[in-house]
Amino acid sequence: MPKNKPSPPLSKQKMAFYQTLQFLLLLIAATPYFTQSAPELTEWRSARATYYAATDPIDSVGGACGYGDLLKSGYGMATVGLSSALFDRGQICGACFEIRCVEDLKWCIPGTSKIVTATNFCPPNYGLPADGGGHCNPPNKHFVMPIAAYEKIAVWKAGNMPVQYRRIKCRREGGIRFTIDGSGYFYSVLISNVAGAGDVAAVKIKGSRTGWLPMARIWGQNWHISADLKNQPLSFEVTASDGITLTSYNVAPNVWNFGQTFVGKQF
Repeated sequence: MPKNKPSPPLSKQKMAFYQTLQFLLLLIAATPYFTQSAPELTEWRSARATYYAATDPIDSVGGACGYGDLLKSGYGMATVGLSSALFDRGQICGACFEIRCVEDLKWCIPGTSKIVTATNFCPPNYGLPADGGGHCNPPNKHFVMPIAAYEKIAVWKAGNMPVQYRRIKCRREGGIRFTIDGSGYFYSVLISNVAGAGDVAAVKIKGSRTGWLPMARIWGQNWHISADLKNQPLSFEVTASDGITLTSYNVAPNVWNFGQTFVGKQF
């Protein structure tokens, strides 16, 4: 049988090409991968915005996200209500947006933007058309801002204004807050003051005598579970919408009571 002939040596040009290709592959493998949905990389998108008066009772409540008194919970007046197209049935609660006024030289305040947290829902008004008063009707992307926040980007007389928005990372003081409520073997936990992506996608809870138990979203950022967790220190595992998971061990001591709030780690 004929013997296999040895392969001819590579030319200098081919050798240089393969070395360059190998270097590029190593560079790509070492480069961090970011998805388009990463909050800090979201592009500017078009929407519209209106405001509500400072005397409106909505000022002091958390609305559809369940945060309660927004001043006491640390969100203040830098908040926003979202139309159905943005609210995502409460998944978006806690996310942060940067909003700027555009396309109106008369009413926009140039060079300014406002960072707000999603804390409420703007329900549709099907009695009015989407382009004639039903600002929050599908498929409109609409923000309802406190007048104090609205006046940072536009003159209040402007009313319904074209804006641009983008997701950004949230910055919070202190750790994530876990407010425990419920009765008997039913536990409800409100999760607030979340930095990073801001909105929570999944939660697990653990007692000293249990494994990790997944919780289910009730509404907004209220999560619940039916279990026996009495007289046990409680730990929480929180996963944000960007996929990052944070674990806070023994956040609540074994002598915790319903109605108390405890502070864990922060993203």
